[in-house]
Amino acid sequence: MSTSSANLYNISGILLPKDACIVIVKTEWNADTIEKLENGCKKVLEQNGIPFKTLTVPGAFEIAFCIKNYWDKFKYREDKPFAFIALGCVVRGDTPHFDYVCKAVTEGVVLLNNSLPVPTIFGILTVDNQQQIDERTGGIHGHKGEEAAITALKMIALNDSFRNSN
Repeated sequence: MSTSSANLYNISGILLPKDACIVIVKTEWNADTIEKLENGCKKVLEQNGIPFKTLTVPGAFEIAFCIKNYWDKFKYREDKPFAFIALGCVVRGDTPHFDYVCKAVTEGVVLLNNSLPVPTIFGILTVDNQQQIDERTGGIHGHKGEEAAITALKMIALNDSFRNSN
């Protein structure tokens, strides 16, 4: 998602269900970066009065497993999530591991979006270096944590509009 769109941060007028809540699934790897992404998410969610819960998994590869199993356990409860936000950071190294993890986490989020009735927002940074991280956590490319939360709110409202239409 590019920050060049003037409407990206505009969430005024979005109607959210009164019981909407979000689950953030974050990784342990690259903890400093993940903390920045999570803080951006929390800021937006708190400003909009949206309750959230944060779960932590070892790495990006485990995000899809966590989300799928959480949904299966909570889907019939009143506190079921209306969206998930996946937060991670995969930094290119000297081996093909970067490519495998990026492909797996991307495909995992796509599969979740095609199988669950609630959206999973892709808040995974896939970067080459610290400069790219800095540019995406409040730098020239915006704040991807904030953007992920805004996207979640917009997708919850969209999904809710489908439920309320004939």
